[in-house]
Amino acid sequence: MAFSPEKRAGTLSGILFVAIFAAAATYIAGLGPIHKLGLSPLVIGIVMGIFYANTLHNKLPSAWESGITFSGKKILRFAIVIYGFRITFQQIMEVGVEGFLVSLIMLSTTFILGTWLGNKIFGMEKDTSMLTASGASVCGAAAVLATEPVLKAEEHKTAIAVSMVVLFGTISMFLYPVLYTTIIENATGFLHMTAREFGIYVGGTIHEVAQVVAVPASVPNAPAEMANSAVIVKMTRVIMIAPMLIVLGLYLSYSAKKEGGEGADVKLVIPWFAVYFIGVAAFNSFHLVPQNIVDNINVIDTFLLTMAMTALGMGTRFAKFKGLGLAPVYTALGMFIWLVIGGFIITKLVCGII
Repeated sequence: MAFSPEKRAGTLSGILFVAIFAAAATYIAGLGPIHKLGLSPLVIGIVMGIFYANTLHNKLPSAWESGITFSGKKILRFAIVIYGFRITFQQIMEVGVEGFLVSLIMLSTTFILGTWLGNKIFGMEKDTSMLTASGASVCGAAAVLATEPVLKAEEHKTAIAVSMVVLFGTISMFLYPVLYTTIIENATGFLHMTAREFGIYVGGTIHEVAQVVAVPASVPNAPAEMANSAVIVKMTRVIMIAPMLIVLGLYLSYSAKKEGGEGADVKLVIPWFAVYFIGVAAFNSFHLVPQNIVDNINVIDTFLLTMAMTALGMGTRFAKFKGLGLAPVYTALGMFIWLVIGGFIITKLVCGII
C-alpha cells in the first residue's frame, strides 16, 4: 500500500516531487511564446517527466517511486472525475442535434479507424493503438489519460499517444485557419461553410480543447458564433469520454472471456471514474456552485492532470520505444487525414440534412 507506515514518507516525497515538476510545467506554459503555441501544462509536464526518466531517474531515492505511481494512477482518476466541472448539459443542448451527431460520428469512426490502422495495418500493440485513437477521437491528452487506466497500459504507451496528439493537434491549429480564410470562406457550393458550420467542424475534429479555442481566435474578424459553436461541440466530445470508456470496458471484458473460453472467470471492466465524471457534469448543470468557485476547481484540476501527466512521463524510458518505428506516426496521420477531410464531409452532410 502506498500509504502503509513503511512507505508513507517515500510516497509523500514522491507526490511532492511530482507536484514541483507540475508547478514548473504550469509556469512554463504561461510564458508568452509557449502560451501562443497553445501548449498546455499537461504536454509540458510529460516532456519534463520523460526528460527526468531518461537522465536523473537513478539519482533519486527509489522509495519515491510509490508517490510517482500514486500520482499517475489515483490522482489521475480523481482529476478526470472533477473534469466534469468544465461541462454542463445545457452547453450540449445549445449546439443542437447537428453538433451532437458530428461529435458522435467523428468520435466513433476515428477511434475505430485508429485502432484498426495501428493494430492491423502498422503492427502496433492494441493498447498503443487504442490510446493513440482515443487522443485523436475525443479530447487529446486528457482522453489518453482517461483511457490508460481502463486498458491498464504501460506509461511509455501513453507517452507515445500523447506525442501524436501534440504533433497533429499542433498542425491542425495552424492548418484550419488557413483552410478557412483561403478556401472555405470564399468558396461556393459544397466547399463553403458558414461561421457556425466551421465552428462545428473545428470542435468535432481538432484534438485538444486549447487548440479548438485557438483556431477561431486565429481567423480574422471571426464571428463569436464560430468560437461558441467550436467550444461547445468540443465539450460535447469531452463528455463522450465516459460512455466511450464504458463501452470499451465492456468490449475488453467480452474479448477476454472469448479468448479464455466459456468457463473463464473474467471481471467486468467498468471505469467507475467515468461514471462519476458524468455525475459531476450533471451536478454542474444545476449551477449550484458559484462560477468563481468552479473556475478555481478547474484550475486545481488542470494542475492535478499536469501532475498525472508528469508522473506518466517519469515512467517512460526511451528503451521501451524500440521496435515501434514510424507506426504511431502513420496511424496518427491516417486519423488526421480522416478528421480533416472526412470531418468536413460529415459536417456538411449533417448540417445540410438537419
